[in-house]
Amino acid sequence: MEPKKARPMSVETWRKRIKEWHDQSREPGLSVLLAVQALLIFVVVPLTAMGVIPSPFLPATFAVLVICILVFTWQSHVAAFAVTVAVGLSAVGTILWRENPTPLTEWLSGGGRLIAIVALSVVIARVVFAPGRVTLHRVQGAIVLYLNFGLAFFTFYRLIDVLSPGAFSGLPPHGKEFGSGATLLYFSFTTLTTLGYGDLAPLHPLARSLATLEAAIGQLYPATLLARLVSLEIAHRREANGG
Repeated sequence: MEPKKARPMSVETWRKRIKEWHDQSREPGLSVLLAVQALLIFVVVPLTAMGVIPSPFLPATFAVLVICILVFTWQSHVAAFAVTVAVGLSAVGTILWRENPTPLTEWLSGGGRLIAIVALSVVIARVVFAPGRVTLHRVQGAIVLYLNFGLAFFTFYRLIDVLSPGAFSGLPPHGKEFGSGATLLYFSFTTLTTLGYGDLAPLHPLARSLATLEAAIGQLYPATLLARLVSLEIAHRREANGG
C-alpha cells in the first residue's frame, strides 16, 4: 500500500502560518527592538564619536534596528511599506553623502530615518494605548516610543544644522565625531528629559521651536502614559472581578 502524499499547503494556510509566526515573534521582537535601540543610543553612538569603534559599525547597528522594525510592523502593510521606502531613502542618501556631502543627500538619509521612526511610533502607540491588560511588553513599547521621540528630534536637529550651520551653540566642529552626531543626540535627550545643562543651546528660531516642543512632549507623555496605564489596569481588574 503506497503512503499518502502530503497535499501542498494552500495560500490561505501559508498566510495563517505566517500570521501565527508573526504573532509569536512580535513580543520577543519588541524586547530585541528595545535592546538594539538602547544599544544604539547609549553605546554605539558615543563610542563612535570617541573613535573607539569604527564608524561603519553605526550604520550596521542601524540596519539591525531596521530589521527589528520590519518584524514588528510587518502586519501593518502601510507601516511596512513606509519602513521599506525609508530604508531605500536612507541607504541611497548615505551612499551619495559619502561620495558628495550635500544638504540634499543629508535630507534623503535623514528623511528615511524619520519615516521609519514615525511608522514604528504609530504602530507602537496603537499597542501601548489600546484597551487590554497592562503587560511587560506594553511597558516596553512605551519605552521604545519615548526613545523614538528623542531620535526623531535628533534627526530634525541634524537637518537644521546641515541647512543652517551655527543653528546651535556649543557643537564640536563638523567631522570631529566621525559623523555620529553624538552631541546633537545628547542635546535631544537632555531636552526631552528637561535636564537642560546649558552647555548647548539652539540659536535658530526653528531649532528653538522644536526644542520647546520636545520639552513639552517630554513632560506630557509620561503623565499621559501613566494615566492611561492606570485606567487600563483598573478596568482589567474590574472585569476580572466581574464588576
